[in-house]
Amino acid sequence: MANQLFQQAREAVAYANSVASGSANGDQQEAVMKAKNALSSAFANCTDAERAQLREFQQTIETL
Repeated sequence: MANQLFQQAREAVAYANSVASGSANGDQQEAVMKAKNALSSAFANCTDAERAQLREFQQTIETL
């Protein structure tokens, strides 16, 4: 079974990135905050490989 929190974090980061680039409508600040919360939740319950990807997602969010 796939890690649901990890998937939610990945989707939240993708959405925040889309809002920041203008390809999706929404509040960028709110999207970034939701992505950060999702990343935080996912870190507690994931594998080492997922953690490495979450760190990459975190770097993406920090640049927005």
